[in-house]
Amino acid sequence: QIIFQDPFASINPRMTVSQTIAEPLLIQGKYKPSDKEALNRHVRQVMDRVGLAQRLVNAYPHELDGGLRQRIGIGRALALEPKFIVCDEPVSALDVSIQAQILNLMQDIQEEMGLTYLFITHDLSVVKHLSNQIMVMYLGQVGRDLRCKAALPCAGTSLHKGAAVR
Repeated sequence: QIIFQDPFASINPRMTVSQTIAEPLLIQGKYKPSDKEALNRHVRQVMDRVGLAQRLVNAYPHELDGGLRQRIGIGRALALEPKFIVCDEPVSALDVSIQAQILNLMQDIQEEMGLTYLFITHDLSVVKHLSNQIMVMYLGQVGRDLRCKAALPCAGTSLHKGAAVR
């Protein structure tokens, strides 16, 4: 599963919150369209897990802010209960205050569900907050493989030849 960078572009504007979260469950055959009660119960559980109020079940993306849209994307990724999720810059398009909320949510969910994230980002403060193993790439090559947060350099320190942490 994947959580995309842009919560505005990664969600179908013609689908409600519940339809968006239910879509992977239907596509993968976890539920049949005729089993609406069980499907809706699963969708409501996912919504609770990611902090989406039940009143938003029939809301459309244009009615929601970026943080709520990103929660929908996280819910869609979690619906199939994966063990591994690719997170492609999932907070870079959000305001700083919302970034912190989403990162805390992702960390809580990671601990609760025993998830592994492949977290792609340019923001080392995000890396430090969420990661226990870090691989720094430069020009498509692994520049550094860091095993713990303490190994992260401070701002301005070179991670690899020709690049510095900002």
